[in-house]
Amino acid sequence: MPRTLGDARHEALVAFIVRRRQEVGLTQSELAARMKVYQSFIARLESGQRRVDVIEFIQLGEVLDFDPAAVVRMLTD
Repeated sequence: MPRTLGDARHEALVAFIVRRRQEVGLTQSELAARMKVYQSFIARLESGQRRVDVIEFIQLGEVLDFDPAAVVRMLTD
């Protein structure tokens, strides 16, 4: 199976998450607190060092107020 870290779609997803977090006015620490994870988790995700799993992605959608399914469609177009 090909590696996904560094893939163009992974980079687009990371950019979307960072942009959305900034649009809603949250710091990495505030997002981490709402997700009940460490700030370093968010930092690794946003730097592209870590993939996000489906459940985490759904939780990000809830906290950052976006539709995960719409984002997946955007990444596959």
